[in-house]
Amino acid sequence: MAKEALLVIDMSNDFVDDKGGLTAGKPAQGIVPYITDLAEQFHRNGDLVIFCMDAHEKNDPHFQLWPPHNVKGSWGAQLYGKLGEWYEAYNEEANVIFVPKPEYDAFIGTNLDQILKARHIDTVHLTGVCTDICDFLTAYGAYSRGYRTIAHNRGMATFTGHHEIFLNQMKAIFKTEIVG
Repeated sequence: MAKEALLVIDMSNDFVDDKGGLTAGKPAQGIVPYITDLAEQFHRNGDLVIFCMDAHEKNDPHFQLWPPHNVKGSWGAQLYGKLGEWYEAYNEEANVIFVPKPEYDAFIGTNLDQILKARHIDTVHLTGVCTDICDFLTAYGAYSRGYRTIAHNRGMATFTGHHEIFLNQMKAIFKTEIVG
């Protein structure tokens, strides 16, 4: 029987709110109810829900490529809206975990792989932003470590027009199952 985890990637104020530093705006806001419902379903089933979030210092070299975003301790680095409320309600529970990440791929420079292995997880469900950056590269990180990947179409968004292209790339390259 498969042991599964839900990864909620970069659903911060900076990536989702209209005033965010690197926002995907309305497309990202539109996926919040789907992700919140999915998190509730995973939680109810006793499965793992992991919030993987960019976490940058004020002078992060990352900001040579992108506008400042998700600066540690800032409003922009907080979980957005209903997802933030959901996390606050359940963050004390053992199956709800927050993993700050320094890179696009949530496996690089974090303990995500160790968390998943310790719980004998073999399948990760991917949601969040941005489809063509952090979601795509986290799918690769999971695939390269031997995890089965499932991407939730209705649970991903981006600020470019490349959402479908990158879902198709996940399917073709990483054998990711696309649902929703």
